[in-house]
This record gives sequence, C-alpha cells and structure tokens, in this order.
Amino acid sequence: MRVAALPQRLVAEALGTALLLATVVGSGIMAERLCGGNDGLALLCNALATGAGLVALILTFGPISGAHFNPVVTLAEGLEGQFAWREVPAYAAAQVGGGVMGVAVADLMFSLPAFTLSTHARTGPALWLAEFVATFGLLATILAVSRRRPAATPFAVAAYIVAAYWFTASTSFANPAVTLARALTDTFAGIRPEDVPGFVVAQLAGGLAATLTFRWLVPAGPPPAGSQP
Repeated sequence: MRVAALPQRLVAEALGTALLLATVVGSGIMAERLCGGNDGLALLCNALATGAGLVALILTFGPISGAHFNPVVTLAEGLEGQFAWREVPAYAAAQVGGGVMGVAVADLMFSLPAFTLSTHARTGPALWLAEFVATFGLLATILAVSRRRPAATPFAVAAYIVAAYWFTASTSFANPAVTLARALTDTFAGIRPEDVPGFVVAQLAGGLAATLTFRWLVPAGPPPAGSQP
C-alpha cells in the first residue's frame, strides 16, 4: 500500500483529532442538556459517543496517517522505531491544532462562544494517578493489539476508552492534545487551564511506562519502510 505524503498525513491527523474533540465536547454538551442534571447518565452518553466516534475515526484515518490523534502515541511509535523522529513535532502540532479546531466547532454547533476557558477543576494526586493509569492502559492496548491483531485495534481502543471513562477518577483524558483543547471549553468536558500540566505530565509518564513494558512483553516487528530518520 502506498504511504501517504507527509502533508496528507498531517491533514488526516488534524482532521481526525478535530472530529474526536467535536465528538467528546459536543456529546458532553448534548448529554448535559438532555439528562436533566443526572451526571451519571450524562457521562454514560458521553462515553458511548466517544467510543463510537473513535471506531469510525480510526477506521477512516488509520490507513492515511496511522490515526494517532495523540502526541503520546506518536512519541511511543518514535521510541519503538516505528515512526521517524523528524516527523514527531509536525504530528504533535497537527494533533493540538486539530483538537483546538474541534473544540471550537463543538461549541459553535451548540450556540456557545468558540472558546471559553474552563472552570472545571480536575487536579490532585488521585486524578494524576488516574491519568497515568488511563494512558498506560491506552498505550498497552494500542501497542499489544496493533502488533498481534491489527484489524481489531479500532475496536479495542474504543472499548478501552469507554471503560476508562468509568473506572478512572479523571474520566480518562489520556491524551495531551485532548487535554490542552478541553481547557478551552467551559462545558461538561472541560478542564481548568491551570490543571492541564499535571494531567500532561501524568500522561507522558504513563505512556513511557507502557512503551517500555510492552517493548519486553510484545516486541515490535521491523519498522515500516520510510519510518527511520
């Protein structure tokens, strides 16, 4: 299969991350409006919409860019020699930019300002641990399933994220680009800007721990053509 050119892959990463954030934020707004103050039901609706969206987005953009949508995934692929280091900054920038665009689209669809700094407090050791666990589990799922049963990866990732919405205290952001973007919406899915660094550090630590663990448990095969620096 022909490998897409870098500009095509960057557009795919930006679009995919934008649609992911539109799904997360938009479904959060819709759930909050329709659930009559029942936060549990709203979270369930938000989780299911996010999982369904992830399956569709990974199947759509995976063949073009790999459907990382997450700087931690891109860094892990670089550490494993499966992705060219020179392209990591461009991927991360596309993911962050796409996430910001997706938040704006979601807010505008619901007649809200495109950007409003969130006031939703999410901080403290328990939530940082939750983000470490959420990101470790996400990377574990991606690394192990993509190496042994690649066709199942979209479904495994979506299933894990839906579960992690519920078993982690943080509701599983597990993605620095998502975290940064969600600081720009004062809605159900938001996070205060001052709480972002703690989440991002925990996510990077969880991703690194998973990468090193699964380097031993499920070693990667030879890198794809053109992936080396």
